[in-house]
Amino acid sequence: MRQPLIHPLLDAAIQVKARRYELEKRLIGVADSIVSVALMLFIYWSGFSHWLAFTPNLGGTAGAVLIYSITLIALTFLIGLPLSYYSGYLHEQRWEFSNHTPKSWLWDQLKGLLVSLILTPALLGLLLWIMYLTPQYWWLVAAVATAVVSVILATLVPVVILPLFNKYEPVEDEELVRRLTVILTRSGLRPSGFFVEDMSRQTKKENAFLAGMGKTRRVVLGDNLLNNMQTAEIESVIAHEVGHYKHRHIWKNILIGTLQQFLLFYLISLLFGHYQPHYLESTRHTLAVLPLMILAMSILSAVVFAPPGNWISRWFERQADRVALAEIDDKRDFLTAMAGLANRNLSNAYPAPWVKIMYYSHPPIGERLALGEEW
Repeated sequence: MRQPLIHPLLDAAIQVKARRYELEKRLIGVADSIVSVALMLFIYWSGFSHWLAFTPNLGGTAGAVLIYSITLIALTFLIGLPLSYYSGYLHEQRWEFSNHTPKSWLWDQLKGLLVSLILTPALLGLLLWIMYLTPQYWWLVAAVATAVVSVILATLVPVVILPLFNKYEPVEDEELVRRLTVILTRSGLRPSGFFVEDMSRQTKKENAFLAGMGKTRRVVLGDNLLNNMQTAEIESVIAHEVGHYKHRHIWKNILIGTLQQFLLFYLISLLFGHYQPHYLESTRHTLAVLPLMILAMSILSAVVFAPPGNWISRWFERQADRVALAEIDDKRDFLTAMAGLANRNLSNAYPAPWVKIMYYSHPPIGERLALGEEW
């Protein structure tokens, strides 16, 4: 397929590498999906799921949920660990992105496992409790509960979970803080602080974001980004993040996510009500078919909900880009920031249309540069 003419700020040789890097990451993702599907089918069809769900234990139903969820998390972690090691460490090392050592990479994986072992049993227990209390309308109640949990997690993640993986220190550049504060206050935002994240401990890639809600809201700048961007370019990146708040994208995403969960849970209730009519007979019956439920939800999410969800996300991102371009003094700062991210992060600026539809939650860099040029 003929490649489009690239923007002059993009490096043509790097774009060739970016397409190869993206293809390899996509193939690894496909392999990971195959392993996950095979594992869920094996756990169910081997009878292991039924045995684990109905094995007598001292904790009653609550104990069964806890033991089942911990076992499932541990199996998923162990079976997926070799591919995760290749994807997250070896492959990133080969492309000269990873700053990890094998020990530091494994330590991050173990911390992620610990978070899963705490959150997953609690969230699964909540879902099963809802199914038990409201078997006819569990899909509706569960969708509402999802919205509440989303708000709680969005508030707590920056101050509870993220510090488990990285250190966050106040930004020392007073001039940068002053200029970013001006951008935020214009839109009525008052962050609790400006922080530097030690991303370089893990990767050479760059990132910046606004995290949290209410009193936990904060501006986070990756140290790699601070080292590679000029102040005006950083302003354009944060102005984009401000655009999300200005258009209330967080609340809109929570609403969209709730509607998606409503449809997803409703389809699952129809599917399992027909093919697994006893799945709500007891909590243990639900646990027994849980691998099939996870598989069905994953497939529906990836095939049915991901494309329209990505389209909405790209629309929101374009709105945020327009806010950024309106807020900054010189659009070239936006252009050099976007092109620099593409060149240094190996971002494919011009993906195939089907790849964009299925996988891209942000507009490709080529489209964002075109928007900037047209501004």
